[in-house]
Amino acid sequence: MPQELEAAKTLAIRAGAILLEHYSHPNVRWKGQGNPVTDADRAASAFLTKELHGLFPADGILSEEEADDLEGLSRPRVWIVDPLDGTMEFINRIDEFAVMIGLAIGGIPSLGIVYQPTTQKLYYGESGSGAFVVENRQTRLLQVSSEANPGAATIALSRSHPSSNIDLIRQRLGVVNSVTWGSIGLKVGLIYEGLAHLYLHTSPHTSLWDTCAADVILYEAGGRMTDLENARLRYNGPDVRNRRGVVASNGALHERVIETAHAVLSVRID
Repeated sequence: MPQELEAAKTLAIRAGAILLEHYSHPNVRWKGQGNPVTDADRAASAFLTKELHGLFPADGILSEEEADDLEGLSRPRVWIVDPLDGTMEFINRIDEFAVMIGLAIGGIPSLGIVYQPTTQKLYYGESGSGAFVVENRQTRLLQVSSEANPGAATIALSRSHPSSNIDLIRQRLGVVNSVTWGSIGLKVGLIYEGLAHLYLHTSPHTSLWDTCAADVILYEAGGRMTDLENARLRYNGPDVRNRRGVVASNGALHERVIETAHAVLSVRID
């Protein structure tokens, strides 16, 4: 899908430029408690949905900042967009935010872009074609770490949403090392690059746009992303939420993480 890949890369970079125009004056509003939105989110979303619709009019489009198009999710191909992943970091002038563009085909994530505007770092992956990062004008292949010992692993933790459940799972696993980051896409990016080995979210509060782009890149880099029942996430269901949580890993640790999460939570997702 060279046309789709190149279009998504270009649009992510252009949307990133829109975010940076608002970076010094984000103009925050609140969609609900703990759920901010800025003019930057909305401007980037409007740009991406308009451009994607113009380029691929037969495809569905689901964006965090647009009205949920559940009918669009039933189409064979659906673009799933988070125009600003890491809004709290953006508001606080921490550069750990990203533009994420994913394409799901038949409910399977097939193409993904995660772009960090402040550093111009761009991750991308396409089913069957590998995963790559462009940084400092150089492109390199992404490959997860093969580390299988939890005691030597690093977990990526949320800067904005600490979780006692995740702390308990981490302790039971014996994971000592951690790194705290903003955007989900960038946290999973640490796993693509072999700098971390695990990220998980035990609540039902992530959505398809939080995971779609990162999912395919991680898979192509040799890792795995599933729910807490060890089922691959689907992107054509009747709901935009990942109701059974998210587990992303380098693959070597995945089964053990799932087993430990079950033991700690007793299959309870809070």
